[in-house]
Amino acid sequence: MAEFLARLRRLYARMDADYAAAAAGSGFVCNGCEESCCRTRFYHHTRIEAVCLRAAFGRLPAEERKRIRRLAEEWRAGGAARVRPLCPLNREGRCRLYDARPMICRLHGIPHALAPPGRPAQESPGCEEFDRRCRGIPHRRLDRTPLYTELARLENEFQQALRASGRFKQTIADMLLAERPIA
Repeated sequence: MAEFLARLRRLYARMDADYAAAAAGSGFVCNGCEESCCRTRFYHHTRIEAVCLRAAFGRLPAEERKRIRRLAEEWRAGGAARVRPLCPLNREGRCRLYDARPMICRLHGIPHALAPPGRPAQESPGCEEFDRRCRGIPHRRLDRTPLYTELARLENEFQQALRASGRFKQTIADMLLAERPIA
């Protein structure tokens, strides 16, 4: 398990570096916004990221974990509401588990490209805040393809090691509220 998490941390460092380089090209710095990605219902599809997040969560003080679980219940109860509460890990505009945040949280916001195998390449213009602040500024799209490919490879190896099967699809709130180990 430790080797898988070490590999994930190295991949996260690469994601952070690639994001920073792409964002720097347009001078974009994410400082939060009213349309915060922390209000978005992201589904995460990797067990290894869930294990990483839950391990970091387990290292928080008991009172903080209790507070976050309460917020996760509220977040989950928000259902399909148009304006969702902030992610249960967001405290005063910052993620409580920033170093363990999943891939989508790391890569969201800036223009990106993705070329999934066997499907047409996709491009995204970035979030509304990026568009508002950087419209007209030349920028480089972050190519997520090699990062997703490496994460998928790591996830497959992790699932094989766990002898886990089936698809994984959870929100951060789901991960924080899970009672049993991810497997």
